[in-house]
Amino acid sequence: MSYHVKEIYHTLQGEGAHAGRPAVFLRFTGCNLWTGRERDRPNAICRFCDTDFLGTDGSNGGAYESAKELAGAVEKAWPPNAGGGRFVVCTGGEPLLQLDSPLIEALHRASFEVAVETNGTRAVPNGVDWICVSPKANADCIVREGDELKLVFPQNGITPEQCAHWGFDRFFLQPMDGPDLDHHRQLAVQYCLSHPQWELSIQTHKLLGLR
Repeated sequence: MSYHVKEIYHTLQGEGAHAGRPAVFLRFTGCNLWTGRERDRPNAICRFCDTDFLGTDGSNGGAYESAKELAGAVEKAWPPNAGGGRFVVCTGGEPLLQLDSPLIEALHRASFEVAVETNGTRAVPNGVDWICVSPKANADCIVREGDELKLVFPQNGITPEQCAHWGFDRFFLQPMDGPDLDHHRQLAVQYCLSHPQWELSIQTHKLLGLR
């Protein structure tokens, strides 16, 4: 199988349980909730996505013909003298349209811990080390257990109460970005204070000017 990748880059994870941790981000092209084209946003299932996952024109983007080739590109993105603790975040778009067992195995052979950030509408292949699910309103989330649930908040059509009984180790509210971000932060803070099952996730990479 070939893999279509928007970009591969080294950064700090900005969100959720691993915020601040060095990671290689492997961003796949494509999503099943939006085409990535602005003209299609009004009719998309998820209308608030702010990530560019269209095409293969990003840093180290392209079509990779094998799992070994793609894992090699991820390995090259990790600093050569950084030592252990290799961590790759498979994201998108929707990474589970492409992430498969051969690629997971190839990344493990390169000594990477493999995380996935998914909308939860596709089954997770065996071998993923960290599962982060970000459910979206009006999408059928079938992945209801894992390491981390990260709900963009507030969303019309899905509430924290609907997800609170799912089988995750940690639960995060992430204020929805946009012109009302300050208000959404206040709402998320108040909800977390009143419902201590939930923790606040801030997009620290945006505050720091990182990708």
